[in-house]
Amino acid sequence: MITLYNFGPAFGLMDPSPFVTKAHVLLRLAGLNYETDTGGFTKAPKGKLPYINDNGAIIADSTLIRLHLEKTHGVVFDKGYSEYECGIAWSAEKLLEDRVYWQVVGSRWLDDDNFNKGPRVFFNAAPAFVRPLIISKVRRSVRRDLHGQGMGRHSPAEIARFAGEDFKAVSRILGKNKYLLGDRPCGADAGVFAMVNGTLCPHFDHAVRDAAMQFDNLQAYNERMTAEFFPELKAA
Repeated sequence: MITLYNFGPAFGLMDPSPFVTKAHVLLRLAGLNYETDTGGFTKAPKGKLPYINDNGAIIADSTLIRLHLEKTHGVVFDKGYSEYECGIAWSAEKLLEDRVYWQVVGSRWLDDDNFNKGPRVFFNAAPAFVRPLIISKVRRSVRRDLHGQGMGRHSPAEIARFAGEDFKAVSRILGKNKYLLGDRPCGADAGVFAMVNGTLCPHFDHAVRDAAMQFDNLQAYNERMTAEFFPELKAA
């Protein structure tokens, strides 16, 4: 049995981390049975979630999980698509993961309103007398990471403009397709959907979400993928 270490549902999402959501979709695309465990963060081998335990093999990082499933379980996520199409799909996924991810992180963690109705709940288990200090330290760390990555060096208006261009590129690739490349999913659908889904989350209000909302096909894609892979959320 495969165990997926995750944070658990929050804010109307399958998981607040798009990378955990991506891992869920990969496992469901692969048709593999798995269980979840929300108690693995302190033991995460790279200090982050997700990671899986596949019969004793510990695999950390959503992309490495995909590669492991392909190699170990013989899953062919991109069956039927050309090398060119697979290259486009991989590029779209990494565009969102390496750029839009940071845009969303900033909007959730550094905007006080979004932080207070979102990430602040992650600290509820901390003792009340030290909680403010821990929160302040973590938010400073997030700001430092964003500055180091580069996205945090830009103004809110510039970040919103980047988001619009990034989502425009993915919207153009998706077009009128049911899935990213056509009428059947590919491996990159897991990551693309996870990022679109997290960005469009109505629990948070920010300019990056506004940028994604400009594209009707991305909204429809998000609804289709949610209904197909996470019907439990639709039911809720």
